[in-house]
Amino acid sequence: MDKATEGWISGFIGVLIFSGSLPATRIAVADLDPLFLTVVRASIAGLLGAALLLALRQPRPARRDLLPLTIVALGVVVGFPLLTALALQHVTAAHSIVFIGLLPLATAIFGVVRGNERPRPAFWIFSGIGGCLVAGFALVQGVSVSPVGDLLMVAAVLLCGLGYAEGATLARRLGGWQVISWALVLSLPFMVGLTLLTLPSSWTGIGLHAWLGLAYVSLFSMLIGFVFWYRGLALGGIAGVGQLQLLQPFFGLALSSVLLNEAVGWPMIAVTLGVILCVAGAKQFARPDRTGVTILSKIGAGIRS
Repeated sequence: MDKATEGWISGFIGVLIFSGSLPATRIAVADLDPLFLTVVRASIAGLLGAALLLALRQPRPARRDLLPLTIVALGVVVGFPLLTALALQHVTAAHSIVFIGLLPLATAIFGVVRGNERPRPAFWIFSGIGGCLVAGFALVQGVSVSPVGDLLMVAAVLLCGLGYAEGATLARRLGGWQVISWALVLSLPFMVGLTLLTLPSSWTGIGLHAWLGLAYVSLFSMLIGFVFWYRGLALGGIAGVGQLQLLQPFFGLALSSVLLNEAVGWPMIAVTLGVILCVAGAKQFARPDRTGVTILSKIGAGIRS
């Protein structure tokens, strides 16, 4: 198995893990405040990440890695969870999917800027169509309009895309689990402080299901999922593997159907199939065409000889 295929498989596992965040969060917020849930899950994951780094005696990041790690922390640990939580106070969950559908495109753009990747033109066509399918599906489901909510979601998507691309570039050097662990550790003081400020006034009435939901988003969504995700992006390419995120809303809805008995209609199934085709197309054209490079190399070699 080549590295690119291994990266796509690892990325797919990461997306499956992230897809469980939606139903787990819905279960948890039934008894827990959304802001408290956002910061406490990062605090728990940060403590686990610190324990892993100490137990496995990982060397401290080099000075040149501190700024990229800070960008990762600001993007995926602090920025995206916090901004989306604030945005959902102004817009519906369906409306937020419009912007989540643009996250793979944002990741691909930052992969080009920060990861020096150069997908072929057809890649951008499949990526754009996939994003439009997800956004169109959310629009059909019904949305609420709020400039404040929209601006928060745009900021969240941009920060998350940058955090994904920056983390994937670092993972090639440090390793996937090391990147997310150090990013969590960097954000730990901020998250622990917010956790103390948002503690529930009473712990009574918080059911077992809410605690299980919190455990999932803390352990899997904030830590284990990123181990597979960053490894997948590093091996398979940021722009290409990032397109797997297009499947995340639909996997999340499917899990919600199983766990929460929510209805899944044929439009969702049809759009999911369309998105799968777009992901397959994006995978095909994610790598730059080496034919022209090879021909130019041969011409250059002939001239030199």
